[in-house]
Amino acid sequence: MRGEYATMTERILIVEDDEGRCNWFRAQLLNYELDITCDVTEAICWLKERDYRVIFLDHDLVTEQYEATDFDDERTGYAVAQWLAAHPEYQREAEIVIHSLNYPGAERMLRVLQESGRQARHIPFTTLMMDPPL
Repeated sequence: MRGEYATMTERILIVEDDEGRCNWFRAQLLNYELDITCDVTEAICWLKERDYRVIFLDHDLVTEQYEATDFDDERTGYAVAQWLAAHPEYQREAEIVIHSLNYPGAERMLRVLQESGRQARHIPFTTLMMDPPL
């Protein structure tokens, strides 16, 4: 994957709540403009206002979701994926990478994006760590 994500003038959106993972992305993408949030509303606002080359999406964005047996679609990365699926006029060129370790949640996100015609893939965070994007 090295080199396929961005150039120095491109923006990357990271939707993630874990500060350790956010720091990992910062360290890997030092030369790029990063927008990092764990807030669904903020992510969607940025998606409307800015152009992204890559969008990294996590599923679980609040601590109580980690052990939940039901999906909380309004406060997870699924809400961002669903918004992207419903608004094809935004971020047409962006590569979408779901990096969640919540496999059922990631699968739902991938499915809603692909069913809308979006190009997306699931690369679990542990896999990203072994093969950093840049």
